[in-house]
Amino acid sequence: MRSAAFLYPWDVVGDPGAAARLAGLGVRQVTLAAAYHSTRALTPRHPRHRVVTARHAAVLYPPDAGRWAGRALRPYVQGWVPGADPFDEAARALADAGLEVHSWVVLAHNSRLGEEHPDAVVRNAYGDPYPWAPCIARPEIRAYLVDLAAEAAVRPGARGTELESCGWYGLAHPHAHDKTDGVPLSAAAQYLMSVCFCPVCAAGYAELGVPAAELRAAVVRALEPVWAGADGGPPGRAAGVPPVERGGEWAAVETLLGEECAGVLRAWRDRTARTLQRAAVAAVRDAAAGPFRVLLHADPAPHRCGANAGVDPADVLAHADGVVVPCTGDDRTRAEALAPFRGRPDGATVAANLTVVSGMGGRPGALAADAAHAASLGATELRLYHAGLASDGDLAAVQEALREIAGAPAG
Repeated sequence: MRSAAFLYPWDVVGDPGAAARLAGLGVRQVTLAAAYHSTRALTPRHPRHRVVTARHAAVLYPPDAGRWAGRALRPYVQGWVPGADPFDEAARALADAGLEVHSWVVLAHNSRLGEEHPDAVVRNAYGDPYPWAPCIARPEIRAYLVDLAAEAAVRPGARGTELESCGWYGLAHPHAHDKTDGVPLSAAAQYLMSVCFCPVCAAGYAELGVPAAELRAAVVRALEPVWAGADGGPPGRAAGVPPVERGGEWAAVETLLGEECAGVLRAWRDRTARTLQRAAVAAVRDAAAGPFRVLLHADPAPHRCGANAGVDPADVLAHADGVVVPCTGDDRTRAEALAPFRGRPDGATVAANLTVVSGMGGRPGALAADAAHAASLGATELRLYHAGLASDGDLAAVQEALREIAGAPAG
């Protein structure tokens, strides 16, 4: 079973032993960040630092000045990794160690862009902007994301790409000093708080037969019991994280809004996400001008938002080469995530993404068993999140598990 590990360029740049150490784990591929959101990341083995603070969303290569000249929306350049092209430097080192490099591109998740262009972001039913969430219905955002996908994905040395956040982003967003978990939210409430009412989306709803004002009022009305504490979301859940069970989520939205209003939201948002995904994949393929594998980080529930954008399992594999699906957790979590992709076309990739960092809820000691279960559900590959963040103990457990997996019959 082919395995790949996620990595940041700053895990490799400045550490002469990083590439060989990663190759020694037993992975065949590295999915290396080329465009990424703001983060604060631990680097437990780097000889020069222990923490890297990526202050804003940025590309980790020099963007093409000609492509972006005169455009209001353009990629931000990073300033926290030394060198003119950290992606290229890291990719070369990893390839020299015998690893296949694929790019990792974060698209519709960019807080700096939202802060500088507040008219271009998701606005909820109360008018609150979400700076971290560009509205993917807006023409200028779509043009920016499609061009960013093409440029960031097809870097020298990359043999494929994985596109994250290629769809709607919403309320859920890990944020510094977050204070949003005082009122527990069900998955349905999360969805209603993620629906966009910017002018472009409002016009889209009206075209589908429901005036935006009527739809907004229905959403606000449906959310009123939430603020009184009657939503039924489990207390103590991490901020912005819906429960993993997908069954019944959409039915709950329909119950809260009524079928007509829910149907308009679903039609507009699904179409918007689907057409963006198709355009991004097509742009990457055009830029590659040759064999180049394009995968989407995806959730099989089309209404879901976030890094693993909701997709229609029957549609997404008609244009992408595969999906990377969040599978960390128990057997039920994996079954719900992977089962909808069972009818995939021949040759399509379904990669089970498993967290292997214990401190982030991962189970590196159970990796072999979790991988076997994922394979039994139709997964064809593994993604390991995240080799740069894991402790030495976690990586030792990963190495042992990958040896076990390599010695077992193919799943």
